[in-house]
Amino acid sequence: MPYIKQEKRVELDGRLADIMEMPLSEGELNYLITKLCLAYIENHGESYATCNAVVGVLECAKLEFYRRLVALYEDCKIVSNGDVYDVEP
Repeated sequence: MPYIKQEKRVELDGRLADIMEMPLSEGELNYLITKLCLAYIENHGESYATCNAVVGVLECAKLEFYRRLVALYEDCKIVSNGDVYDVEP
């Protein structure tokens, strides 16, 4: 989870307002994420450490997204459609 102060979130959300209302395709979403990553590298200098930081952020964002959204969705689908695994937890 990106732990940043609420006032910084408000500022960043204001900057993202136009983008967040766009009906994005998977390709457009990938493009925007890539452009953000490239801008970060440009602003912080191209180095192994900076590239490693970007990869780490992407991985942590992916894991948190899965943990907070996808896993819950999957759990609901197990309840509605039945579990494919016969093993009880």
